[in-house]
Amino acid sequence: MVSIVTVSSDEADIRLDRWLRRHFPGLPQSAIQKLCRTGQLRVDGKRAGAADRLAPGQAIRVPPLPAAPAPPAAPAPIDPLEAKDLQGRVLYRDDQVIVLNKPPGLAVQGGPGITRHLDGMLDALRFGADRPRLVHRLDRDTSGVLVLARTAGVAAKLAAAFRGREVEKTYWAVVARRPIPPEGRIDLPLKRIGGARGERTAPAERGEQDAARAITDFRTIDHAGKLAWLELQPLTGRTHQLRVHCVAIGAPILGDVKYAEPDQNGAFAATVTGLSAKLHLHARALELPHPAGGRLRVEADLPTHMATTFRTLGFTAPPARKPELR
Repeated sequence: MVSIVTVSSDEADIRLDRWLRRHFPGLPQSAIQKLCRTGQLRVDGKRAGAADRLAPGQAIRVPPLPAAPAPPAAPAPIDPLEAKDLQGRVLYRDDQVIVLNKPPGLAVQGGPGITRHLDGMLDALRFGADRPRLVHRLDRDTSGVLVLARTAGVAAKLAAAFRGREVEKTYWAVVARRPIPPEGRIDLPLKRIGGARGERTAPAERGEQDAARAITDFRTIDHAGKLAWLELQPLTGRTHQLRVHCVAIGAPILGDVKYAEPDQNGAFAATVTGLSAKLHLHARALELPHPAGGRLRVEADLPTHMATTFRTLGFTAPPARKPELR
């Protein structure tokens, strides 16, 4: 049976395929693509693509849909101690957003061999409302500021802000060499490749097929011997951008066994007496347009292993400032 569904104000700027999966759970992407390709699915009477973004008030013609596959098994219940720990990591919360200080070692989403991840624990962050939604990512071994949306409409707005580069990101890293010059801009295209260590990001030539422009500003805040504390500000959001860009300037991030070569400036923290072998990369701050107006800035204190490294090296990190909405 054909139905007509009107896009609500809370669904502004959401992709058509995501809107469909939200309203019709279990509908596979292949079926959505076919419905669009054959013109069975229409928006305001016109053909539409799966990636088209919706506006409030638009009328979506939904044809009879194929039978949905059996629903996936219910996720394992959240351990009460883990739920309490996650709730204690909330840096800021209002009716529209939640901001966390993500711990290192916690994946944001599941994948091959990953059974414990933030996406599977979001019910612990309902706080009496809907299950929050992811709007951006951090690597599993990267700690720091992570933003969640509390409604579908807010998720769409924040996702658009990240795509439109309206979000200012600041990372801290300890690297295995003092960059020369001590500050500057890395403008190096990146591409995704396969290899013995799995899919990875690698430098690319300008104009090369599948290359994506990637830009990072960096500044040396302090140094101790061959090690340095960098502030990194990515102006683009490529996978593993900061890690590959630091390797490109000969200053790999401490503990980065995926990208640093074993002999590159003693990049493995295990070769530096007394320092943790974990990745030393932390999302220190985010400043973004708040969905209700103004700009929100949130900072996160260092994880335990980086705080210990800072003390060992004599680096003095100021405590995170209170969240500010202005």
